[in-house]
Amino acid sequence: MLLHLEKILTPDELRSARALLGPHAPWTAGRSSAGGQAAGRKNNDQLAQDSEPARQLQAIVLAAVQRDPLFFSAALPRKTFNPLFNRYSGTSNHYGAHIDNAVMHSRNPAQWVRTDLSCTLFLSEPNEYEGGELVIQLPQGERRIKAAAGDLVLYPGSTLHQVTPVTRGARLASFFWIESMVASSEQRQLLFEMDMALLKLRERGEDDPAVVQLTGTYHNLLRMWAQT
Repeated sequence: MLLHLEKILTPDELRSARALLGPHAPWTAGRSSAGGQAAGRKNNDQLAQDSEPARQLQAIVLAAVQRDPLFFSAALPRKTFNPLFNRYSGTSNHYGAHIDNAVMHSRNPAQWVRTDLSCTLFLSEPNEYEGGELVIQLPQGERRIKAAAGDLVLYPGSTLHQVTPVTRGARLASFFWIESMVASSEQRQLLFEMDMALLKLRERGEDDPAVVQLTGTYHNLLRMWAQT
């Protein structure tokens, strides 16, 4: 499942985030945090994880996703890897095709996180840079994404993906991973589709025993499949 969530960040949050990623931000070489397979393919800059700008940015991003009901319905988050931040520009401008490590260690809080879902939160507008597309290989075919600043893309951590070279300007983004309460992508997809159908029924004012029964079925399936 690939889900594009628009305007996860408010305008004020987006302005704050971009200010923190300004010219004095403490950037480091991105490949220093990559796993063995990805290190040779990762050529970007990454915000120092232990810096004050990183801590402030992490709080902004986590607050945004925690209040979004669609994000919760799709991801059913159990653990969240502390958000990281990168920049693609100049000669540090691309990330070759790779698959994320299955398990990663988050610093804040310190915990191991299974990477069921990958998240990219765009912080630059598409017209501020050329190239820099997030390219994801899905069973249905290739998806090329260049979303508006403040939008988030949620996709399976098991997918082959890359960021194409940025040839003009700078691409700023946050990226992180979710360990879901429901490990199976198929089960998680079914739950999301059922939740969206129930939402539409409620919006139409459907208040009959069938809706109550289906809601119960959703929660019984979640109870059966979830790990908390």
